[in-house]
Amino acid sequence: MASSKAGAAVEVEELPKAIVRRVVKDKLSQCSGDDGGGDLNLQKDTLLAFSESARIFIHYLSATANDVCKESKRQTINAEDVFKALEEIEFPEFIGPLKASLDDFRRKNAAKKGGTVKTSGGAKKRKVEKQAEQTENEVDVGEDMEEETNEDENGAPDDN
Repeated sequence: MASSKAGAAVEVEELPKAIVRRVVKDKLSQCSGDDGGGDLNLQKDTLLAFSESARIFIHYLSATANDVCKESKRQTINAEDVFKALEEIEFPEFIGPLKASLDDFRRKNAAKKGGTVKTSGGAKKRKVEKQAEQTENEVDVGEDMEEETNEDENGAPDDN
């Protein structure tokens, strides 16, 4: 399943087959003009090829986004790093749809959190919403890198 290197980083060997099958069937049925897609059968080799291609693309995009992040002297990848990485690896056609999906995700998440966050002061609520937005936009690069940060638990620079 997954192998552990030094206990901190876990490498995923394969993508979930059911999800890969569903995405491939949906896309192939769209391309062929067929609405159902249920009668479409895919061979194991076909699914393996799509799965491996997607896995390699994800690793390549992640590594490039990590490089962009490090060039900015940060340790956490954010959405803008991914967009810049897509430009660098020459997939700019993905940026528009990805930004639209990200905006939609943020709106839905803000609506969910807007109904559950109850605070007495307006300033406190804005601070909570800002922190929630920051955590949604960022993905940790690695657990072992957190020890090197000069930030306190709120993300503010630490003067030590």
